Amino acid sequence: MELDPSVKDQLDQLVGSDHVVLFMKGQRGAPQCGFSATVCQILDEYLPEYTTVDVLADPAVREGIKVYSQWPTIPQLYVGGEFIGGCDILQEMAGDGSLADALGVDISSARPPGITVTEAAAAALGQISAQQAEGRPLHLRVDARFQTGLFFGPEADGDFAVSAGGVTLHVDPMSATRADGLTIDVEDSGDGPGFRIDNPNAPAAPEVGAMDVHELRALMDSGRPYELFDVRTPEERALAAIDGARLLDDAAQARLQGLDRGTMLVFHCHHGGRSQQAAEHFAAQGFTNVWNLVGGIDAWSREIDPTVPRY
Repeated sequence: MELDPSVKDQLDQLVGSDHVVLFMKGQRGAPQCGFSATVCQILDEYLPEYTTVDVLADPAVREGIKVYSQWPTIPQLYVGGEFIGGCDILQEMAGDGSLADALGVDISSARPPGITVTEAAAAALGQISAQQAEGRPLHLRVDARFQTGLFFGPEADGDFAVSAGGVTLHVDPMSATRADGLTIDVEDSGDGPGFRIDNPNAPAAPEVGAMDVHELRALMDSGRPYELFDVRTPEERALAAIDGARLLDDAAQARLQGLDRGTMLVFHCHHGGRSQQAAEHFAAQGFTNVWNLVGGIDAWSREIDPTVPRY
């Protein structure tokens, strides 16, 4: 099967738009299939930023990229304009260490990090371990955005075993480069005790404002300039939409990149979770006036415009 020349030109431009380009279902902050979510999780461990292309937004791209790469499934990763592979291949490369080389990420300087676990945190982790570990070691993961996770999982080759406060943490080499000086403590979150992780290496979190639906209505009526983006799937948008919202597809993302970084951006989804992630993503890219619609389109339907269907 041969590609339509216009589709090939479009794919050439998309593949060359960044050093690392992932064709996936959904977006980085809101993947729409498990395989895409897995690949994003893998890449997030290595890279703070990379470009994603939502194939659900354009059927021609969705089918064309399979012909372009001669690979039948989505997601697909390109690095430096070259096709690397899909989910299974990337999982294998992450496991054998070759993915770091392919992405141009140097982990040769990784060393066991210095980590502090407070007495309270050690006690809490001990209780959780007794209930959930099932013989598996406790892992600490710090991704390229400095999002941190604690979980029980099988031992992995190359991980560092770090003892702190009577607790042994298994830390992969990429996380180790970001975890030196990290402290794990326990605090009352309001919903009960939870872990607090302080990492001196983490950059300041980008600020995202919370906007309720009444504030959005007032903004619409004010005549002030703003951009409203819908981060849901095209199928969800076909069910219900807010007037004036633009689907965050490839064209919208290209438009975003051309906007002044001081432009007021508002993101919405169904209930507010996916749009919060999208808002944080663009705030991290330097936009300084970024807002998330609390409650999403569901709150808009309930409180502002009941003619918008709920689903």
